[in-house]
Amino acid sequence: MTVSDPRSRHNRPERVYVSGHRNPDTDSIGAAIGYAELKALLDPEREYRPARLGELNAQTTWALERWGAESPHLLVHISVRAGDVMQEDFPVASMDTPLRTAGQQMAAASLDLLPVVDAEGVLTGVLTERSLARRYVRDSHEVPQLLGPTSVAAMATVLEGDILAGPGDRRVDGRVRVLARDVATFGPSSPADVAVVGDRHDAQLRVLELGIGVLVISSGTAVPDATLALARERGTPVISTPLDSYVAGRMITLSCPCQALADCDPLTVRARDLLNDIDEDIKDASYRAAVVVNREGHPIGLVTRADLVDPPARKVILVDHAESAQSIPGVEEAEIVEILDHHHIGSIETTLPVRAIFDPVGSTSTLVTEQFRAASLTPSREAAGMLLSAILSDTVILTSPTTTARDAKAVRHLGELLGVVPEEYGREMFESTSDVSGLSAEAIVGRDLKAYELASGQTICIGQVETVGDSLLERVGELREATEARLSLDGHRLVALMVTDVAIGSTHLVVAGDVALAERAFGASANGGVIPLPGVMSRKKQVAPRLMKAR
Repeated sequence: MTVSDPRSRHNRPERVYVSGHRNPDTDSIGAAIGYAELKALLDPEREYRPARLGELNAQTTWALERWGAESPHLLVHISVRAGDVMQEDFPVASMDTPLRTAGQQMAAASLDLLPVVDAEGVLTGVLTERSLARRYVRDSHEVPQLLGPTSVAAMATVLEGDILAGPGDRRVDGRVRVLARDVATFGPSSPADVAVVGDRHDAQLRVLELGIGVLVISSGTAVPDATLALARERGTPVISTPLDSYVAGRMITLSCPCQALADCDPLTVRARDLLNDIDEDIKDASYRAAVVVNREGHPIGLVTRADLVDPPARKVILVDHAESAQSIPGVEEAEIVEILDHHHIGSIETTLPVRAIFDPVGSTSTLVTEQFRAASLTPSREAAGMLLSAILSDTVILTSPTTTARDAKAVRHLGELLGVVPEEYGREMFESTSDVSGLSAEAIVGRDLKAYELASGQTICIGQVETVGDSLLERVGELREATEARLSLDGHRLVALMVTDVAIGSTHLVVAGDVALAERAFGASANGGVIPLPGVMSRKKQVAPRLMKAR
């Protein structure tokens, strides 16, 4: 892997997630897709990625398929991960890379460790600067020993020399002996040993006769024909190097394959791992780093102790909500760069000033459509289709009390771009996705829940399911049990489900918990846990405000 700038964390553009609320509806998804596309056009230096915080409902899934739009990335949390801080430009060494070459790679990259991989690129260990230094100090107190089978070709490369005789693929793993005294003191030799000899021709011949494994001629000394002839006769490799005998002797030990000195049980993490979960492990490792590996075991990044210092927060744009309880887990750790919403100003707090738009229209996607037009830009067909679906969904085909003239204008514009009649398309969308007979009561209650905080600090939770006809009311007993279960699970003061018939513009409110609060809010009795609300269709404008104001 080529090191382009080892001091930089990333080559990729800075990523900003565009996220709607939990239990995403069509407006949350449509606004995220559309706004991410718009921001990418306006700010190409960054990567804007639409995200979803939960499973898609039937209507949103239908709209995505209808327009061929890609489902947004599922974002489980916004906390900093290893992949957000890892260094992506770093060298790797093969198992046979000589130690000296590996050390040079580390020095060039200003790193204290180097991943070592096999022929398939799978991580097998890490070579550290510390292990190299310890090896060098140990060698200074005893006769140097090759760490493992070392090829003659690797020796020649490290010695900056040439192979004058013998096979380059031969491997030896014995001692490295420098002949600095009388040849009589050399002693027995092994075919696994390496001898370094200078310009003493008698010594060259003698070590060959003693059965040395590899002969290294130092200082660029001319090698007599007699030496080469004997070496060829015995099949002994001869290397000529311009280095002097002392340096050559030291360098030969650095021609060993780096796998021999590597830590074969390195600290590894995955890119998705939370930084808070791995920082102590990194600090405890002797080399103060972890290798980030992918599913196949290939190294894709390094996280060092320096990367743990003041890591950059992940960036997010919030659309269609401004409530901490509705936002992504870990949002308090993120850098919120923008908020685009059509609801009330919620409980989100930011540490830095942000661009925030809270505009009372029927759909966040209306605001996105207006911004496309203000910038004289046209959304892609996929984005336009999702924006149209979102506005028609949130305004119930422009019949909801929350609908404004701006919503109708945005719908007409998108209909013209797409070549569809918005009202006809809206009816098709609702009719195709209003059948929830195949869903459990728990799934119906939980698929579009939104939490709201009361002045007392308690919370209420309101869900909504849009139907055509009253068939769902036949299951009101199941729905009541499901709301009671949700109440017990989450500890809300009240859980309510709006069963809204879009054909006649009416809602039945299934309530659990503080039923009296709901009765006071709407001035109506809850018979069997159900309050009829004729003409009520909007959670945002007609239900949530009343419940939040009731005492």
